[in-house]
Amino acid sequence: MTSKTVLIVDDEASIREMIAVALEMADYRVLEADNAQAAHAMVVDEKPDLLLLDWMMPGTSGIELARRLKREETTAELPIIMLTAKGEEDNKIQGLEAGADDYITKPFSPRELVARLKAVLRRTTPRGIEEAVEVDGLLLDPASHRVSSHGQALEIGPTEYRLLQFFMTHQERAYTRGQLLDQVWGGNVYVEERTVDVHIRRLRKALGDPHQQLIQTVRGTGYRFSARV
Repeated sequence: MTSKTVLIVDDEASIREMIAVALEMADYRVLEADNAQAAHAMVVDEKPDLLLLDWMMPGTSGIELARRLKREETTAELPIIMLTAKGEEDNKIQGLEAGADDYITKPFSPRELVARLKAVLRRTTPRGIEEAVEVDGLLLDPASHRVSSHGQALEIGPTEYRLLQFFMTHQERAYTRGQLLDQVWGGNVYVEERTVDVHIRRLRKALGDPHQQLIQTVRGTGYRFSARV
């Protein structure tokens, strides 16, 4: 299984280091930021699987960053665990209302943090990211990184695989080319929106009949993955 990426956002280097050591020992890939602005840029560019976010930081607070991430479409589903020295009940409620998935009060043991992190990731990871997802005989298995149609393996390129994985885990919703670029290529990659059309064409060709029809063109918007005609 590919190790998950966790972004630690805390202005105290000693706290970040303590958490990083614990997470790396548990086989997580770790990124670090010491302020909200740097954290937001890393979320867009690196697409971490979870955010460990300190409540109190100079400048933009953790709670403000959490609200911003939950408002933005490309980051709204990012799991967030708030880290804070504040233990009062109203602060916990405020953090959860801002979109945090869990809340842990300093001081905490690294063992407890890893356990809570695993629990949040289990709750928030959609099928098709770790578990296989199947639609009308089209099977995407992330464990083996393979795609098959009614048991027959399909030859599919890496970009087309990522595109299909995104579609199969975000069905029945229309996405613009710009949104697909952000979600599949990443916010730090600068390519023309028409690049999406090229890869959609390749993906449809790789899928063949009848599964190419699952990827629908939405006039004036972009594309949608749907089993509905």
